[in-house]
Amino acid sequence: MLWPPVAVHPALRLLRPTNLVVSFVGAVVGALVARANGVSVPAEIWAFAVLAGLSTACVTAAGNVLNDVLDLEVDRTNHPDRPLVRGEVSVETARGLVFGLFVAGLFVALPVMAAEPLVAFLFATAVLCLLGYETLLKARGFVGNLVVALLTALVFLYGGAAAGNAAVLLPFAGMAFLATLSREVIKDMEDIRGDVGRTTLPMTYGLPFSGRVARIAVVVAIGLSLVPLAWFVSVTSAVGIIYVVLVGAADALFVVSVRFLPERLHFEQTVSKVAMSVALFAFLAVAFR
Repeated sequence: MLWPPVAVHPALRLLRPTNLVVSFVGAVVGALVARANGVSVPAEIWAFAVLAGLSTACVTAAGNVLNDVLDLEVDRTNHPDRPLVRGEVSVETARGLVFGLFVAGLFVALPVMAAEPLVAFLFATAVLCLLGYETLLKARGFVGNLVVALLTALVFLYGGAAAGNAAVLLPFAGMAFLATLSREVIKDMEDIRGDVGRTTLPMTYGLPFSGRVARIAVVVAIGLSLVPLAWFVSVTSAVGIIYVVLVGAADALFVVSVRFLPERLHFEQTVSKVAMSVALFAFLAVAFR
């Protein structure tokens, strides 16, 4: 089933709203974890968290639209229902939308950048990585996988920086990086027969080796999930117990996501996506420590 459905306005489909919601929530969760007061944070922190989330969503949307602009010819075969392919949105309009979304992402974050300069650095890093990925690194296979994983990790650091405490988000960013890297490798394994013009890890080194890389990433991510318990979360507290239950469930799902590699690839990468959603709830629990 196509998502968003064709009935949704083409400009909205071009932005891929589900991805935007995830980006927004990830940044807000990062800010709440950084402050450690749950939802009972000062109004200024809530404002910074929301602005960081909106900025992240704008940059994510810009990347989504840029992807469709640059992949237009490929999408005529692989994704014929996308708005640019169907002519529902012109390429010129899409290009203008990319520029406007990047500017909007910067504009809404300016008050946060003025108070927390690290936010400006992370914003610039994310934009450069995104542009580099879409214009050059996507075809480089594993290097592109690393950039996508870094962009996912930056969402949490961005939120943490907006709340003035990015350091405490490092283990969560590390988990997000490794989990995303594993899923990106699995996706490339699934697409090995259809990939053209890309030097992906599976195409270069084969499915068994790629499966080992995905497994190693998951093992290290699971190890990092224990860091908060040794650093700033008491395992005997209510928050600690909730975190252990949720992150334990996420870790178990991540194990399942690499258990059968290189078989059942679509199932594996779908389970990985579910595991990442569960992990987000585990991260949120830590905000109430």
